[in-house]
Amino acid sequence: MTVDIRVLGPLRVSTAGGEVAPSAPKPRQLLALLASRPDETVSMDALVDELWDSRPPSSVITAVQTYIVLLRRQLTSTLGIGGAAVARDVLPFEGWGYRLATGDGTHDAQEFRRCATAGRRALAAGDDGRAAVLLRRALGLWHGPVLADVKAGPQLTAHRTTLAEDRLTALEARVEADLRLGHHHELLGELTGLTLQYPLHENLHALFMISLYRAGRPAQALSSFHLLRRNLREELGIDPSPRMRRLQQAVLNSDDCLQPRVASRLFPMEL
Repeated sequence: MTVDIRVLGPLRVSTAGGEVAPSAPKPRQLLALLASRPDETVSMDALVDELWDSRPPSSVITAVQTYIVLLRRQLTSTLGIGGAAVARDVLPFEGWGYRLATGDGTHDAQEFRRCATAGRRALAAGDDGRAAVLLRRALGLWHGPVLADVKAGPQLTAHRTTLAEDRLTALEARVEADLRLGHHHELLGELTGLTLQYPLHENLHALFMISLYRAGRPAQALSSFHLLRRNLREELGIDPSPRMRRLQQAVLNSDDCLQPRVASRLFPMEL
């Protein structure tokens, strides 16, 4: 019995018999928490915290058990004859909690992390082409915000935040790989949007400045630096880091270190 899980976008939990994620909000939220921790026992305390935060009903244990019964019934209906026994195996009660057993099923968040980790390692090793392919594959698994159609309590909110940060890290690495490969012209539009979306993110601004400089737009590169500095001062009351100031100076001096260097570390990462 295999269970395939998708959390990088709308929740999808399916078996060979079909989709098993319910539409009712609370059972769907419970299943989403189990799906975010596949093959791991999620304690009753964590389930209650997710579903009701600090305001659980007096019959909280009965409510959780009722939702589990509904999920097992959904599984049973997709599996047909003999499905009830399998459903109990897929959603067993263990210790003081429940577990979603996936067998040999797939999980998009796990595959994303596997590809992203391999891509970052390739980038660190100077294999920029392989890094770009792996990181693009990892990012291609995303189809919207994490669990986009599920109401999130404290547990799922933390999970969403972690995965969103992992995605941004992978995106930075993919942009760097493409920049090392000489694709600075192609990156300009994407980086324009990213620096607007993340106005305080120094590394994205650094990548944008280098792309602009290599595309023959040093004045715009300096404008990007000034915008970052203004945003940091207004929002956080700080100035850009020494690394960013050295990058600004390199642009002002038309420093040769800003020129493309195949299979080498990118300039702002060395500062």
